[in-house]
Amino acid sequence: MQENSKVNVFILGFFIFLGLFALGYLLANAAIKVKEYERTVTAKGLSEREYPADIIIWPIQFTEASNELIKLYSSVDASSLKIKHFLQKKGISEKEISFSSPVITDKSAQQYGNAKAEFRYTAMQTITVYSENIKGVRAIMSSLSELGKSGIAFTGNNYQSQTKYIFTRLNDVKPDMIEEATKQAREVAQKFAADSQSQLGKIRKASQGQFSISARDQNSPHIKKVRVVSTVEYYLSD
Repeated sequence: MQENSKVNVFILGFFIFLGLFALGYLLANAAIKVKEYERTVTAKGLSEREYPADIIIWPIQFTEASNELIKLYSSVDASSLKIKHFLQKKGISEKEISFSSPVITDKSAQQYGNAKAEFRYTAMQTITVYSENIKGVRAIMSSLSELGKSGIAFTGNNYQSQTKYIFTRLNDVKPDMIEEATKQAREVAQKFAADSQSQLGKIRKASQGQFSISARDQNSPHIKKVRVVSTVEYYLSD
């Protein structure tokens, strides 16, 4: 009886030992796997392309001056009509032309300056061309001096009078650019893995930077440079 008890205890201890050994083996392998997955590499990929803008916003500003307010408004209306006819003659449609209210300045109401101005009232009027025909509008811009010779005083030294070019097709080009940036990031990560004698694993984390749109250069504002950077983190293994 006593001998059977000793045998049972021995067998139980043996199985407990085997169980602890197996558990230790599994835990050791798991620790190795975790340690392997802690090794990562982060790479950045860039996609940069150039596209033509598809909308132009061209503000045309001019000024008029007079000592009589009613006469001033009449002069503004006459010059505005002259500019409108000029633009339509050059191929700009009426729906592409808009008029703002003229800004009137009464110089006699100003409290600074002692010199008496020649004209009491001045008006600044803005006519805006909003068009998808960028090439055509740019050609007209260079011929605006024809109207200057007729006595219209154009202004263009402030921010409001600057021509703007807009690129609206970002959603169309996003997928290809993201794919290109991600592919470039993987190539960089693969090169790092090869240099460190490792294998590139799955993606651990990825983030897409914001798209930026800017003019290609100061002389080509109608050509837009679109740019995005993707950051991707990969697992590494031996």
